[in-house]
Amino acid sequence: MNILASAFSKEWSLAEAARRAGDLDLAFHHLERAHILGQRRTWLHVKSHLGMLRIGWQRHDFKEIAGQLTRIAAAAIFSRIWVPIGNTGGANVSPTRPMPMPADLQVVLDAQDP
Repeated sequence: MNILASAFSKEWSLAEAARRAGDLDLAFHHLERAHILGQRRTWLHVKSHLGMLRIGWQRHDFKEIAGQLTRIAAAAIFSRIWVPIGNTGGANVSPTRPMPMPADLQVVLDAQDP
């Protein structure tokens, strides 16, 4: 497993553990980090949005549900073409807005082959 896949898997696992423990805010935080890591890999990008959709569903947050449904479709189409760097992927931010990159995630992305 390469460094990017490993880092994504770690964030996904932390999100799942937090979700199972009932801490949906922490789960969403880890999904945002997974999203940043997976943006340029179509399946990882879509998977992060599916995780966010699940949290939206559990919260009964219809804005998040609607936002994630559109983002899932966009992720499937645009992941390899263009993504806004650092964007956390939640419905609370514009899907086209670049955002500051967390330093620890930048290290992972820098170590990854294009």
